[in-house]
Amino acid sequence: MSTVTSSLNKRQKKKLCSLFNHANLSLLFKASVHGYNANAFHQKCNMQGPTVIVAYNESGYVFGAFTCKDFLQTNQNVVDDKAFLFSFNDKEIKEDPMRVLSGNPQYAFTDTGPDFGSLVFLYNNSASVYSNPGTYQFDPQQMHGNDLQLTECEVYRVEGYGALMEKSWRNVQWNSERRKALLSIISGWKPSVSSVKQARILLVGPVGAGKSSFFNSINSVFKGYVSSQANTGTAGTSLTIQFRTYYIKPGSGVSHVPFTLCDSMGLEEGLNTGLDVDDFASILKGHIQDRYQFNPSMPIQPDSPHFHKSPGLKDKIHCVVYVIDTCKVKLLSDKMIEKFAVFRRKTNQLKIPQLVLLTKMDEACPLVAGDLKNVYQSHYINKVMQEVSAQLGVSLSAVVPVKNYCHELEIDSQTDILLLNAVVQMLRATEGYFDDLYNPDERSE
Repeated sequence: MSTVTSSLNKRQKKKLCSLFNHANLSLLFKASVHGYNANAFHQKCNMQGPTVIVAYNESGYVFGAFTCKDFLQTNQNVVDDKAFLFSFNDKEIKEDPMRVLSGNPQYAFTDTGPDFGSLVFLYNNSASVYSNPGTYQFDPQQMHGNDLQLTECEVYRVEGYGALMEKSWRNVQWNSERRKALLSIISGWKPSVSSVKQARILLVGPVGAGKSSFFNSINSVFKGYVSSQANTGTAGTSLTIQFRTYYIKPGSGVSHVPFTLCDSMGLEEGLNTGLDVDDFASILKGHIQDRYQFNPSMPIQPDSPHFHKSPGLKDKIHCVVYVIDTCKVKLLSDKMIEKFAVFRRKTNQLKIPQLVLLTKMDEACPLVAGDLKNVYQSHYINKVMQEVSAQLGVSLSAVVPVKNYCHELEIDSQTDILLLNAVVQMLRATEGYFDDLYNPDERSE
């Protein structure tokens, strides 16, 4: 008997896996092989735990439904507050999957077959879907393009969904004393080179990854309340169009802030869009001054008034931090990964230490959203961190997850601890940069 294989291509699987807090999918049922009927569905899918139904049509839509409950063929309504419908069109590469929660979790699905009320798969034991938005509210055109005939229907077990590791794989103290200790460590840190008073840390990442939000969050920690100085939001292109050097004022019992955060234009896939690698190199070398406005089609020229012709060590970048949205890791295109590789090579040539900052990890994992202390016990966060480590070619110890302040009105101790831990790692990496300086004279400038 031949092996039953998945119909998901690599891009489709990336999009589908982005919806789950543990993306290990195991194929249970394939309608073209096992039959387009409810009995065959139940024979393969009962008592399998969390599962996702994946339907395909000729219009290029991949859509379906997830439940964390068992199918048991009880003919009863099933309560599931984690259930959702999803959809994406394989022809529209840049779009994130649509996700629709039930308006009434008491009626998440009916256990007669793959029946989610608003969408019934294998309708009348055929290669078709019944669609009637109700409990799940959606636009039929966006969900399936009004094409209800199926070319395939599959069911996958979502392995490890909701599971936590027995113990944290990174030790983090979550009490207020630790927050004070981290602030003290940061305040007391000094560069080992006398000519440098503050470490310069450059934030680089795709549009919308959370670079500016990270600065605002760090600023909030030191101010003691949520503040917003850097421009944030959502847009098709980078909201940061200038090179900015942000100085953080001491506060919250801290007398000295020994670092500055530098924000750059977002990375984009296309030519002549986003941060140019030549501009990136100029930033690293200290040639670009604060408030220089980027021109993606033309890197900065030496005759520009914002070009610093003779930068000192204090003007250079001492640590590069790549900022990536945890929810988008599995959606990173080959072009974006290659762009990261180009920037990484340029940074390596200048012997500048590099870290990866994973933002929005609370949005990526419901277990972390419920309790930030689960961040280093979440199988999913651990897996994403390993994937980023492999894709970008950095060690796992150089990957640090955080939660930015986005919708909160007040600061939170646990959020602060993650943010401050990230800053400590950046300062330690920066110290490595100074330790590796070839010219010993620079230490005594």
